[in-house]
This record gives sequence, structure tokens and C-alpha cells, in this order.
Amino acid sequence: MLKNQLKLMRVKNGDLTQQALADRVACSRQTIHSIETGKFVPSVELALKIAKSLNAKLDEIFYLEGE
Repeated sequence: MLKNQLKLMRVKNGDLTQQALADRVACSRQTIHSIETGKFVPSVELALKIAKSLNAKLDEIFYLEGE
């Protein structure tokens, strides 16, 4: 199962709100919320946009449970 540290990374990156991140990556705030709570798995494209926006590597944000 795909897990993430998106909320933690948002806070580390200047205390970004869900809306501010959503604006950066051209998606809705609800999408960011759903990713953070594990209810939605982002596409590879969206995951890469999020990582780039947060100046992070993809595997710093997203990881497989148990790894």
C-alpha cells in the first residue's frame, strides 16, 4: 500500500497550506487532502509535480508500507 509524508513535507516547506500546494500543482485542495489521508493515490505525473514543488525526491514523500 502506498503511504506518504505529504503533510509533514508541506509543513517543512514553509508551512504550506493544502490550497497553496494545490495551486502550485494545478489540482484541488480536496485532492491534496485525499492524498494525505490515503484515500487517493496520485498519478505518477501528479506525484512528480508535488515532489518538484516541495523540492523533494519522490521517495521522500511517497513510499510503500513496510519499506
